Amino acid sequence: MRVAGVGFNCMDIYDNLQRYYPTGNSVDFIIHMSRFGIQSSMISAVGTDKHGELMIEVLRRENVDVSHLHVEEGDTAIFKMDLNGNDRVHKEKLAGVMENFALTDDDIAFVLEHGMIHTNLSGNIIEWLPRFRASGVLVVFDFTNKVNSIPEPILPDVDYAFFSYDQDDTWILEYMKWAQALGPRVVVVTLGEKGSIAYDGQSFFREGILKVPVVNTVGAGDSFCAGFMYGVIQGRSIPDSLRIGAETAAAVVAKFEPY
Repeated sequence: MRVAGVGFNCMDIYDNLQRYYPTGNSVDFIIHMSRFGIQSSMISAVGTDKHGELMIEVLRRENVDVSHLHVEEGDTAIFKMDLNGNDRVHKEKLAGVMENFALTDDDIAFVLEHGMIHTNLSGNIIEWLPRFRASGVLVVFDFTNKVNSIPEPILPDVDYAFFSYDQDDTWILEYMKWAQALGPRVVVVTLGEKGSIAYDGQSFFREGILKVPVVNTVGAGDSFCAGFMYGVIQGRSIPDSLRIGAETAAAVVAKFEPY
């Protein structure tokens, strides 16, 4: 199995702390996959600035294939960040070269060499999901907190859909049933400190969190997703995969960086 992160990447910058690091949903996901020993690639674009150089440096250090990480004239995308206690806060997004990112024919051919891709709503590749899935590429899509908005036209082209929500209630359970019926094999919802739920069309599965000292919640969802999908790749059950996700997320929130 080869796994690719496709689409958005950025630099998270905490001006008040004078700290920054390369990230993005798919970047975090793919770094964890590489650490699990899965052959991994990142398909995206960075700018001709120090942030782009750092992104490439970090991904190479993590043994991620960056042959299709394009360097475009301009600035690497950034998110201005802050902390509310130990909870990350997104303040401002500057898209930079990601504003006009689009897959080339060569990128598309490269994606089709992989068995699984991870992307999100900022990845600029939604139009290609039907082709990728029809070609046998598993599509993992992170909808973040966009429950009940945007997902409907995308879900038929997704194999594993991930959402975030704030509580285990009747509304989210019905929502998961609705979402899964549109196409995904499994719908997963992370609930922060309240754990996670997965639904496969037959049963709901729940898992709690591992309690650790929390430094920064950034990357918790991405790392959980990576842990869960590693379980899937290994042929583990949904409960086992939820547990691997929880363990991976716990290790991330105990540090400042998202991986």
